[in-house]
Amino acid sequence: MRGLNERVAVVTGAAGGIGRAICERFIQEGVTVVACDVNEAALGELADALAPEGGRLLTRCFDITDIEAARRAIDGAARETGRIDVLVNNAGWDVARPFLETEPDLWDKIIAINLRGPLNLHKVALPHLIAAGGGKVVNIASDAGRVGSSGESVYAACKGGLIAFSKTLARETARDNVRVNVVCPGPTNTALLRSFVGEGEYGQKIYDGLKKAIPLRRLGEPADLPGIIAFLASDDANFITGQVVSVSGGLTMHG
Repeated sequence: MRGLNERVAVVTGAAGGIGRAICERFIQEGVTVVACDVNEAALGELADALAPEGGRLLTRCFDITDIEAARRAIDGAARETGRIDVLVNNAGWDVARPFLETEPDLWDKIIAINLRGPLNLHKVALPHLIAAGGGKVVNIASDAGRVGSSGESVYAACKGGLIAFSKTLARETARDNVRVNVVCPGPTNTALLRSFVGEGEYGQKIYDGLKKAIPLRRLGEPADLPGIIAFLASDDANFITGQVVSVSGGLTMHG
């Protein structure tokens, strides 16, 4: 991908299914990856798995909801690599439950991870992108944030908020040569989705129903996403900002 070689990219939620696929693609493109996750053991496994690729990968274990921990991690990575050019906010979490069956403590956790966490990363990483002369931000939202999704009310609100935030930030940072775009996956075959729909016969029915609702007749796979993310992080997307891209197999309704 044009203009990606030798860039430095921060990827959150790096040890999960989608995050791992993003890191792998970036390494293949010659990007130095700062892989961030709250799961230290999974980060170690990621580093071992990508070692044969021959690229450079730094791991940082911290909770994105803690802005000071995020600042220490990102500032330290910038000192070690000399710059940060790309930020991919990929970390997320949810649990399936109708809104009236939820309580404020669950709302707080969902909001902290899916909205406050990305805000923290923007706050600490954007100054490094600007200092490097500009850069790219790719925020991973969700089709739930575009069209809603039953059982994901607060999560959808967070992702909708991230979309609106990204559009506004794209305006504010254009003068600093920063491009901010959003990728919205539809239902994607990850461990998070399996935990979301649940196990057993009921969970399988939901899983099968999602597949039937998608025109391409399959769920997304983590490997379906890194291409568009790498494109938006590359020089090929230098005149693209404030845009929202749905990667959903043609899905127009979610939930």
